[in-house]
This record gives sequence, C-alpha cells and structure tokens, in this order.
Amino acid sequence: MLDDFFNDGISSSRSLSTDTFKLDIVEKDKEYTIEAELPGVKKDEIELDINADTLCITVKHTVEANEEDASFILRERRCNTMGRLIHLENTVPDGITAKLDSGILTITIPKNVKAKTSRKIEID
Repeated sequence: MLDDFFNDGISSSRSLSTDTFKLDIVEKDKEYTIEAELPGVKKDEIELDINADTLCITVKHTVEANEEDASFILRERRCNTMGRLIHLENTVPDGITAKLDSGILTITIPKNVKAKTSRKIEID
C-alpha cells in the first residue's frame, strides 16, 4: 500500500525497501557540486571514495533502540546501507571537499579545465 502511495505514475520501480538517498548534481566551469539528502545520518556513517572519475557515496546508518521495552508493530528503521556511484569526467581528486550540514551532504569536486578543442578556421 505504501509503495502505491509513493508511485507517481512516472516510475513504477520505486520501493521503500530498495529506495536510496536523493542527489542533485551541478556542473560548473571549474567544478562539480553534489548535494545528497541524508536526514538523520551522522558524519561518521558516511564514506566517500573517488576512483577513476567515479565518486562512491556509501552510507551505513544504524538506529539504536532498547528492544526490551518496545512492542513494535512495524520496524523499518533499524539498519540501512545505501550507496550511489556517480561518474564525473575530468575530476581533480586532490581538491575535493565535503560538508554535512542539516542533513545535506555537499561535495565539491574540482575538474580539469580543458582548452577549447574547436575554432573557426580562416580560408586564404
């Protein structure tokens, strides 16, 4: 029933059990900016790696609860591991910065600025 509630008709493959965090990726002249929604996630639960222009964001989120006094009818918030792979061209790994603020992870990745590969050729 909940899966049907979230189904907007565009994508029927959305599932609460397989859904992952949402991203915005912006490309500028000299850098990429990635913003990921990670509400309730702590900094030490996030792992960032870059390899051959592919950024890997992994989240291992655990919710601690005293189960002795609880009578759960439904429990979906126990432990969750999510990940995203993002391919970006011409990245410069040495200048990457990341910041987690109010549930938004912001990653800035510098990129190599390529010289223009096209130009107008005059005919003599």
